[in-house]
Amino acid sequence: MSETDRIADLEARLAFQEDALDKMSDVIAKQSQEIDRMNVLLKHIHSQVKLIGQDAISAPDADVPPPHY
Repeated sequence: MSETDRIADLEARLAFQEDALDKMSDVIAKQSQEIDRMNVLLKHIHSQVKLIGQDAISAPDADVPPPHY
């Protein structure tokens, strides 16, 4: 393998690695945005579940008769 062939091979490998890194970087950026979106949704759902739980605790039981009986 000549010196020129070796350099061409190294340049091709470098170009491939740069392309792969760019693609991985794009994927990571998209995943980060998706994780941020999911965190917002999770906080919203968590607050709704807390409200439902508080309503269930403070709601009077339907089976208990009123005090005047």
